[in-house]
Amino acid sequence: MKRREFISLLGGAAVAWPLAARAQQPAMPVIGWLGGGTAASQRAWVDAFVRRLGELGWIEGRTVAIEYRWGEGRAERYAEIAAEFVRLKPDVIVGAGTEAAIAAKQATSSIPIVFPTAGDPIGSGLVASLARPGGNVTGLSNLGTDLAAKRIEILREVFPGLSRLAVMANADYSGGVTERKEIDAAARALGLEIIPLPIRRVADIASAFDGLKGRAEALYITGDPLMNLQRLRINIFALAARLPTMFPQREYLEGGLISYGPNFLDMNRRAADYVDKILRGAKPAGLPVEQPTKFDLVINLITAKALGIKISPMLLTRADEVIE
Repeated sequence: MKRREFISLLGGAAVAWPLAARAQQPAMPVIGWLGGGTAASQRAWVDAFVRRLGELGWIEGRTVAIEYRWGEGRAERYAEIAAEFVRLKPDVIVGAGTEAAIAAKQATSSIPIVFPTAGDPIGSGLVASLARPGGNVTGLSNLGTDLAAKRIEILREVFPGLSRLAVMANADYSGGVTERKEIDAAARALGLEIIPLPIRRVADIASAFDGLKGRAEALYITGDPLMNLQRLRINIFALAARLPTMFPQREYLEGGLISYGPNFLDMNRRAADYVDKILRGAKPAGLPVEQPTKFDLVINLITAKALGIKISPMLLTRADEVIE
């Protein structure tokens, strides 16, 4: 063989070897993110999840791929996206919200599913028990129903004479329906009259406030993707009606008065630990459902001033954040 031909052969092999090696490498794992809201409304939660994945060695676009889909607060979209993920066959589905996780579970019994937040994972049928989830689903419970009584206690602390409380809940959201039962039980114990404001779509919000004039002294909003997407609208109507508001978490509090609940950034971060374990071979059935470890009380003094409400110094000292 001539020297020039030999050198050419070596050069061709040098190009071919890496290509062959790359062809033999397994494809990176894929995570399907089924978000209940929109990319904008849940951006902070996604960022917390992705940052933690990176700390665990899963770098988006390099060692793991994430396919994002958004339900936009519409229940019918969840089933469509879940069916799409079944066709795509990701290694794990993150059902970001109770309804999203339920839709994923209804679509597949084989693809692992992780929920970062679920109000009542046992009652909604997501898991058999917290200690032993069984099946292909696990994650974190946000104790949504158990916190209702605490939120009402905080409202009564701010308004000792509170006797009529309006409750806005998505009638098509299982977590909201369950939380309503807890609210009603707490209200009976305190002698509060509950004025229900069931909604199913954006157009229902304005009509709910129209029928509320003069009937309530405060407004309790249950959490779900629709409420989160429409939080500004709700707060604008509440301010116009001069109604103090109680929300389930900090993210809703744009113009509202108080929020109390689990730290959802922390819960989405912890969901990444579940995904990491599953990608490394763990089965969801053997990963117990965990509960929140961080709870935030946030008070908006700007809104309090606009409504002419004085918040006691004692409550302010207990707050994790005061917006001024």
